[in-house]
Amino acid sequence: MNSTIKWVDGAMFVGQTGSGHAVVMDGPPEAGGRNLGPRPMEMVLTGMGGCTAFDVVDILKKGRHPVTGCTVELAAERAEEAPKVFTRIHIHFVVSGPGLKAAAVERAVKLSAEKYCSATIMLRQTVAITHDFEIVDTAA
Repeated sequence: MNSTIKWVDGAMFVGQTGSGHAVVMDGPPEAGGRNLGPRPMEMVLTGMGGCTAFDVVDILKKGRHPVTGCTVELAAERAEEAPKVFTRIHIHFVVSGPGLKAAAVERAVKLSAEKYCSATIMLRQTVAITHDFEIVDTAA
């Protein structure tokens, strides 16, 4: 896996991934940016959310559970002083489907957190990470 980050101007950078995708990152005006993209630490948090969401959906689908939607809401706290690392992250899953069982969703969330989500497992070495979930039953 690789990535290349190029400085554009001010506090704006463009990241080019090894898979050929690009993303703009920018800072707030008070840091010389123009607020034209997410902050790098927002990208870390978003990447973690995408990683765990992928796992949960994949686990449920492989188990033939009727998952039709998954939203992951992340709330993070950061240290006051530099380096302003994450100190706490809470992950809230909203999983939807007709007749989804809580035990299946709980198992998928736990497997992601403890076995499959590389980003969560890496970050939990230094960050307190909690999670919970809710199910939206889409049965008619």
